[in-house]
Amino acid sequence: MGQNEGAGAQPAEHAGGAAALVRARLSIAYDGTAFSGWARQPGLRTVQQEIEDALGQVLRIDPSPRLTVAGRTDAGVHARGQVAHVDLPIHRWEAAPGRSDRAPADALAYRLAAVLAEDVVVHAVREVPETFDARFSALWRRYSYRISDTLTTRDPLGHTSVLWHRRSLDEQLMNAAAHLLTGEHDFAAYCRPREGATTIRTLQELTWQRADDGLVVAHVRADAFCHSMVRALVGACLAVGEGRRPVEWPAAVLHAGVRDSAVQVAPAAGLTLEEVGYPGEQDYAVRARQARAVRTLPS
Repeated sequence: MGQNEGAGAQPAEHAGGAAALVRARLSIAYDGTAFSGWARQPGLRTVQQEIEDALGQVLRIDPSPRLTVAGRTDAGVHARGQVAHVDLPIHRWEAAPGRSDRAPADALAYRLAAVLAEDVVVHAVREVPETFDARFSALWRRYSYRISDTLTTRDPLGHTSVLWHRRSLDEQLMNAAAHLLTGEHDFAAYCRPREGATTIRTLQELTWQRADDGLVVAHVRADAFCHSMVRALVGACLAVGEGRRPVEWPAAVLHAGVRDSAVQVAPAAGLTLEEVGYPGEQDYAVRARQARAVRTLPS
């Protein structure tokens, strides 16, 4: 990381030392290739640690403030529209502009840009009500998965964000299979289980299209995703697109309710978190309560 910008000579401050806090929302993008995922892990480079350490450095807060993120991405997964929130001491927030005439939110975004590596960007920072929760206030998350299945679309400059697939794909068959997976279901067959966590999700959209540039692109949107869910769904659709499995097979796996070794989890490189959707400010708290509730399927 680079030098502090406008930090002055004041001593670093403990993150819990001030009672008055400002909640800030961060809009984040990153190339996940060199990261071991979002979440902090001892001895590994992660997006969370990179940004938290940068916040601690530019605001002189020790230990660094902790981020709450909309969706934890795995190693190698990218993001254009990741969202996180952080609570900051109000006097550190107000001091962020230093000698500049920028507002605190803009000043913090520019100061982070001065110290973060080139593969992670905080596009914007803004103050939000304390009822905003980046994770639980979210209505949906939207991902894309990009695949090159012909030599003419294989671009060496995009190899870290597009999967090279050696067999040609029929996106119409993949669409037909995907249509049978949408709605509210228990996606245990497509998730890595976590003790005490539900695998019930509402898959709002799963569509495939041949884009103008020739890539095969999946658009995936749900209220939330469990671990490896998107890549497992992509893997099942790939088996259909290659002609190895019938259109009905991914839905049969879903309704069986158990992990199927025939479903190959697609590589991380093609997956990008594109956007997270939120309600209006007046509904942040209501949505957070709904998201925290234990989900069950109708009998």
